[in-house]
Amino acid sequence: MSSLDERTTGTAEPAAPPGRRRTWVSYLAMVVVPVVVAFFLLRSSPDGGATATGHSGGGPDPVAKLLFALPVIFLACRLLSAAARRLAQPTVIGEIFAGILLGPSFLGWVWPAAYHWIFPDSLAPTINTLAQIGLVIFMFLVGYELDVELVRRRSKAAVLVSHVSVAIPFLSGVLLAFALHPTLGDGVDRLPFSLFLAISMSITAFPVLARIITDRGMTKLPIAALALSCAAVDDITAWCLLALVVAIASAGSLAATGLTIGLTIAFFALMLFVVRPLLRRLFAPTEHGQKALPTTAVVSVLLAGLLLSALATNAIGIHPIFGAFLFGAVTPRGSLPIRQATEQMHALTVTLLLPLFFVYTGLRTKFDLIGTDPTLWLWCALIVVVAMLGKWGGSLAAARLSGIGRRDAWSLGALMNCRGLTELAVLNIGLDLKVISPTMFAMLVVMTLVTTVATSPALTLIERYKRRRVPAA
Repeated sequence: MSSLDERTTGTAEPAAPPGRRRTWVSYLAMVVVPVVVAFFLLRSSPDGGATATGHSGGGPDPVAKLLFALPVIFLACRLLSAAARRLAQPTVIGEIFAGILLGPSFLGWVWPAAYHWIFPDSLAPTINTLAQIGLVIFMFLVGYELDVELVRRRSKAAVLVSHVSVAIPFLSGVLLAFALHPTLGDGVDRLPFSLFLAISMSITAFPVLARIITDRGMTKLPIAALALSCAAVDDITAWCLLALVVAIASAGSLAATGLTIGLTIAFFALMLFVVRPLLRRLFAPTEHGQKALPTTAVVSVLLAGLLLSALATNAIGIHPIFGAFLFGAVTPRGSLPIRQATEQMHALTVTLLLPLFFVYTGLRTKFDLIGTDPTLWLWCALIVVVAMLGKWGGSLAAARLSGIGRRDAWSLGALMNCRGLTELAVLNIGLDLKVISPTMFAMLVVMTLVTTVATSPALTLIERYKRRRVPAA
């Protein structure tokens, strides 16, 4: 009765919550017991054992293997990058060495069981796919970071030095190929072999060079600005030549080669005269000075554009990185949303995807193919010497002819001799096209490491010599 009166008058106290024991009994009866029963029913089914692993195949779960391999890759890259910084080397050196140490040349030799368990053959295609996506995005960022105005302001010296630093190494590479082809040609026609070797001698790593200049505090020096502009012109020239080499190596016939080159020229014109104005209009600020698009939308537009450009060049018959690089080159500068978007893309690419490219390169590098044969190591040493003399010597001579001082000319030659990541990207293209053998690939990786590692110590020696000479003057 009192309960009824309380409900009608609205003055009743709220009902007391059920006791703790009653709650646990209800939970066990209505949650735990159904889950346990369902589990045993599934275990007793005929195919229960097959689904217990979460992987329908008989081999290792590729997702689980990738999830384990990724932290190993990231940890190795971070540790060796930190070691490289302590040795006054760019971080890319540590990441390159991390890829090699995780590959068959070291881990596969020291501990084969661990190497095959961490990197089974079934995982290589997945790593390659992610690595190629990272490389495509990175090449877009390289194209975007090229300072075209800097090249225009220093066009006379930059064009001369950069083109000489391509022409002389190119010639030296062709001459070297005539000597190497009978021994290391591996059945490849001499023309694509010679052209590719000449290109590999001509590369300068613009991103690594820019990082070295920044780390050494050289950004305000005139020689640093000239080096960056020379490297920009060098990159553009070398990539165009490489596109030609890829077209020749992939087409097979003269008519197909001509068609590929013609389509490439048409694509370049489309990007310069159609895509670039569209991007400027799309990313232009509104009448009130507000951002035309939010940063998230800009990231989506840039990713879609660079991937479609990469797809176009791949369909033409040249490598996808050419399309991404050119899309980056025509992307408007000076826009805050674009700068914020590229910073986000840079963080993702450098942290997640590029380490996979270094590891995939390391998985393909087999120094045991060179082995203990002194002849092969002599050929490898010759490749290194020719690469350094052609690039460094050509840049030095052109700089002196342009009126640049002796010590600055030596510094410019040392910077232009840096190859790094760009060279590795080129070498992977050659290996994919089968214009170089795995043995030749390993030798060229050695050349890449030596020429990149030598840059910072060479600059230090030149600076010390300069400081000793200044008081005497």
